[in-house]
Amino acid sequence: MNQVIIRQGNAVVEQIPAPEIQKGTVLVQVNHSCISIGTELSGLKSSGVPLWKRAVQQPENVRKLMNIAASHGLSHTRNMLKLKAGAGQPSGYSAAGTVIEVGEGVSDLKEGDLVACAGAQFAHHAEVIRVPRNLVTPVPDGLGLAEASTVTLGAIAMQGLRRAAPTLGETFIVIGLGILGQLTVQLLKANGCRVIGTDLDSGRIALAKSLGMELAIQPQEESGVEAALRLTDGMGADGVIITAAARSSVILSEAFRMTRKKGRVVVVGDVGLEINRSDIYEKELDFYISTSYGPGRYDRNYEEKGQDYPLGYVRWTENRNMREFLRLTAEGRVRLEPMISRVFPVGEASEAYEYIQHAEKKPMMVLLSYPEQTEVRSLSHKVMINTRPHTVQRMDKKVHIGLIGAGEFAKNMHLPNINALSAKFELQAIMSQTGYNAAETAKQFGAVYAATSYRLLLQDPDVDAVLIATRHDTHASIVLDALRADKHVFVEKPLALTMSELEEIERFYDDISEGKPAPVLLTGFNRRFSPYALKIKEMVEQRSNPMILNYRMNAGYLPLDHWTQTEEGGGRNRGECCHIYDLFTYLTGSKVQRIHVSHLQPSTKHYSHTDNFVATMEFADGSVATVTYTALGSKSYPKEQMDIYVDGKNIFLDDYRRLSIAGSKVKGMETKISNKGQRETLERFADAVQGQIDWPIPLWQQIQAMEIALEVERSLSKGMMNL
Repeated sequence: MNQVIIRQGNAVVEQIPAPEIQKGTVLVQVNHSCISIGTELSGLKSSGVPLWKRAVQQPENVRKLMNIAASHGLSHTRNMLKLKAGAGQPSGYSAAGTVIEVGEGVSDLKEGDLVACAGAQFAHHAEVIRVPRNLVTPVPDGLGLAEASTVTLGAIAMQGLRRAAPTLGETFIVIGLGILGQLTVQLLKANGCRVIGTDLDSGRIALAKSLGMELAIQPQEESGVEAALRLTDGMGADGVIITAAARSSVILSEAFRMTRKKGRVVVVGDVGLEINRSDIYEKELDFYISTSYGPGRYDRNYEEKGQDYPLGYVRWTENRNMREFLRLTAEGRVRLEPMISRVFPVGEASEAYEYIQHAEKKPMMVLLSYPEQTEVRSLSHKVMINTRPHTVQRMDKKVHIGLIGAGEFAKNMHLPNINALSAKFELQAIMSQTGYNAAETAKQFGAVYAATSYRLLLQDPDVDAVLIATRHDTHASIVLDALRADKHVFVEKPLALTMSELEEIERFYDDISEGKPAPVLLTGFNRRFSPYALKIKEMVEQRSNPMILNYRMNAGYLPLDHWTQTEEGGGRNRGECCHIYDLFTYLTGSKVQRIHVSHLQPSTKHYSHTDNFVATMEFADGSVATVTYTALGSKSYPKEQMDIYVDGKNIFLDDYRRLSIAGSKVKGMETKISNKGQRETLERFADAVQGQIDWPIPLWQQIQAMEIALEVERSLSKGMMNL
């Protein structure tokens, strides 16, 4: 299908795989989408600015880059920046069309319904979009889909109005008569208010008057503040709504001075926010910021997980604002036709953006139209990117691998490593839930095709193995699907989040007939493959006594609503500390027998007790290992350190950059950057798939690492448990 992509200062139309339906979402065949001239032009221009210039404008990003360079090296950082510089981004956040499929849990919409959609993450300029239910609203009878495609802009204007809380008969001034200003004027009129507007463009003032605005302030002819006082009998306006865009704070200052005592000012547009105290103090003004479409915006639980706010407590959510705007438009109380400058077919999107930038008369609103689509079953969830002859493809002895889940970690770590190991791997496919990400990543790393369904990779006979890098709660189910499809599997940790999932994976291998080759399964426990862990293992392999191992993970704080802290991530113990349980298993080579857990009960809800704990493990060989996992420390301190006491020796590992040894003639080691063994893990996986070595991590050890994690998770509230 076609989708508009913004790339290096240009808008282009590219073929991407269509999205798959998901729980709580609807698939919509787009009829029209609305180009937000201000927001999208800003994104278009910024995409053409070199990354170094953008970094200079955002010092916090410079610090992030310096930290990445310090931990991963200049070469890795340079490659990461190169990828970001060439990457395209989707555009659009307001569309309307026909429902072609509904996901599980959506009961109030059906195939064939006409709907309007919002959301910068979802309502893109694309032929088919997948949108969560709370960002979709039915289109009223009698309203065209072209008009309905402006729903997001209408909801933004309506939320600004609600923040201002206008009442019947009040006088409001609207500063900036672009599309949001024009909509605000009409909504204020529908609310029974007297409206004064101002804009540098006299044509926009004339348009607003034709849509019901009573009075205008001509900034070229008179002082805005003086005119406002004159037009309000010297009192000032009851409220001012700013829908203009400018870096200067002068607009805000003038808005304050236009307002009566106890009045209110609402900022909807993007203006400077430096406040002069004297402008607001004496009048005791109320100053409000309007957050986009309304309550629910930027709340992932509302927008993506479908958790609505009770109407009795939150009367107007973003979805209710969308619905009300469409109702007012259908009734003719908001007129859109005079504001639609042009409609371009989606195939001419580049020309549409050129028109917006260079038209002699600045356009108010531009729409994209879309062709009629075929049925859902004909949607393609796969797009070819780099065709290779089939015979050549299978003559090599490389592992043909497909990536499932093209998130930032996969793109910044796994894919560069796969490319670096080109003698062992051939990248066959990239799968991502979002088609533009799948296609973009496939182009950047040279995959044969991009897909939005991982099942297509499992059905592909040219895929030998898959690398699973999706959200943690999907790992076990995709692993099982891949194993049953006879694919070798590299899965990012954790292997599973529940004991039942773990047992099902074990059962798969138990049920394999004797003599039948089993697909390789490798969980991404990379610490054991770092050169540091390999050297430590060599030193302790022939020990005569058990060891004491103390590991400290200064994990750093993560907000409690971060995805890794939710049911998707399973928490930081199962999602990250499992690395250390595997390392202990590797170094001892022994079964765990007893686990004791103590956790911190924070005094405030800023921290979770599951982020701050000490777990002690006793192994069958007599070794005792302790991990201290905490989010309380400073990120400026090293993240991971380990002390080992064994046979008169002290071994100290400092953040996988330095190994110190006391009591032995064996020398330590040091590297300039942290080496946690990610590349080495992939290399071992390829060797195992090709039959050159045994499994890099025996199945029982992968299972044990996760069993420890699951026991620790339960023990966080129960204390000591025996296995």
